[in-house]
Amino acid sequence: MPIPEDVTGDEIDKDVRQELQSLPKTLAEDVAKNLVMVARLIDEDPERAYGYSRVALRLASRVAAVREAAGFAAYANQKYGEALAEFRAARRMTGTVELWPLMADCERGLGRPEKALDMAGAPEVQKLDKAGQVEMRLVAAGARRDMGQLDAAIVTLQSSELASNSVQPWTARLRYAYADALLAAGRTDEAREWFAKAVEADRDGSTDASDRLAELDGVAFMDALDESQDDEAEDLPEDRDGGTGKD
Repeated sequence: MPIPEDVTGDEIDKDVRQELQSLPKTLAEDVAKNLVMVARLIDEDPERAYGYSRVALRLASRVAAVREAAGFAAYANQKYGEALAEFRAARRMTGTVELWPLMADCERGLGRPEKALDMAGAPEVQKLDKAGQVEMRLVAAGARRDMGQLDAAIVTLQSSELASNSVQPWTARLRYAYADALLAAGRTDEAREWFAKAVEADRDGSTDASDRLAELDGVAFMDALDESQDDEAEDLPEDRDGGTGKD
């Protein structure tokens, strides 16, 4: 696949660059450029990003960063079985647990929410940093919803991180998930409150919380308008002939 002239490969993270030092210089440069393209395109054009990840994988399948990038690209294209295989390979190579929540979410994508819940209770979760633990909580709540357990999903999301007033990178997504679960359970007023809190925390527009809030407010406005029109209709005087309007 073509690489734009402005991509040199030097844009990659220094840790990834260090991993690539095990490869011959020219090969390392080619792999680096493809990884740059994966990172550049994965949000706006995940299909092309996937293509570049496959090239990198063909060139350097024994590099953990390459397997991880291939996993992310497959995940972005909802190829959950492939993504899970790549994440597992990267984890075997590095021995870290950072990919554990993503692996669990892949299990959800494959229609195995019970497996995702098993992973949420595994010892690996305790080794995750705070962001990873919040991500695992989101995955577990999603698995509960997959199984039709709305109340359990709501309880799963109730945590000190949700209750905190401080805004962290995960705050908007956590509040959004909680609001969405409340709405699914028919608790509309509470959902509106938490969508509003999600909007407050969503400084980079990572969720559509503002749209969801506007939608709820629009529904509330229309309901109020309908009630007002009904009241006006009841106040109208009846026709002398019984309100039929006929002579």
